[in-house]
Amino acid sequence: MNDNLEVLKSDEEYRLWLSGFGKKYRTSQIKASRSVNFEMLKFFWEIGRDLTKIKQDYAWGTHFFEQISNDLKNILPEVKSFSPRNLQYMCQFYALYPDLQTTNQAGSQIIGAEITNQVDSQIVFSVPWGHHKVIMSKCKSDQRKAVFYIHKTLKNNWSRSVLLNFIDTSLYERQGKAISNFTAALSEPQGDLVQEITRDPYNFDFLSIHEKYNEKELKDALMDNIQKFLLELGTGFAFVGREYRLVVGNTEQFLDMLFYNITLHCYVVIEVKITDFDPRDMGQLGTYVAAVDGILRKEGDNPTIGLLICKTKDNVLAQYAVNNIKAPVGISEYELSKLMPEEFKKTMPTIEEIENELKENG
Repeated sequence: MNDNLEVLKSDEEYRLWLSGFGKKYRTSQIKASRSVNFEMLKFFWEIGRDLTKIKQDYAWGTHFFEQISNDLKNILPEVKSFSPRNLQYMCQFYALYPDLQTTNQAGSQIIGAEITNQVDSQIVFSVPWGHHKVIMSKCKSDQRKAVFYIHKTLKNNWSRSVLLNFIDTSLYERQGKAISNFTAALSEPQGDLVQEITRDPYNFDFLSIHEKYNEKELKDALMDNIQKFLLELGTGFAFVGREYRLVVGNTEQFLDMLFYNITLHCYVVIEVKITDFDPRDMGQLGTYVAAVDGILRKEGDNPTIGLLICKTKDNVLAQYAVNNIKAPVGISEYELSKLMPEEFKKTMPTIEEIENELKENG
């Protein structure tokens, strides 16, 4: 029997079956979890619909939700979802999406779907209730804004804390707002897709930097916080290099930052300036974009795009500047509000001083 067991363990077909079994199990768990979440959200939406009608049809006092909560708890004492506040959320949930067509089938093709403003129960009921409460608290009655964050959550698999961070930094208001020539310089639908990934302004509040920072310090701080920087840039960005060296003819050119966007299948050149926008920066950026296209771009890559991130800009001047450039380029501002006073920075110990102190006390 032991010999048979050893043969079974070494059999390639059996090992493949085991591997496939594990994948099927995990997939079934995910599907089951989505199905449970879908049915729960559908139930909450229906409760919100019914309570909204009850409140309109009957003369209830100011303790409407408290009374309903107590009555529901008497019927279902083991259920913890019927607090007065949660019932209010359910009514708000229905009010935010009153025209949903509810079905009994949980969505299975949600992840990776294109972002639209469509209000679909397959989409809405696929986001956890805790996320919905954050969205409702922040978006109030703005349905388009709420649906935007639902799609972003599903596409990027955001946790509740990441969702809250992007709402607090006004991603909805900033998304796709860079001044650019993308729709003119790129073919459809690439131009629209590239425009969609831009933001204006970019929020750099995750940096700890002193008030009188220079350009090098800002770029160093961004690289020290590369994960948060990539998160702020958006979906699909992979970091290629800082001060990326390109040999162009007989000269060396150094790009501030070079990224590759795996969603758009193209290189992205980013130049960062701590000053007001200068049209001359567009000539430099356009040259870098053309050089990357000529030297690094391979078969299957889409045209390289360029993005200038500056402290401030005159929007009219910026629009004229991008209109005069053939290469696909955009211009955005950045925000940086969490500044450390220069005097405070001088009082902070250096890394070397901290390490020496630890060695002496060790």
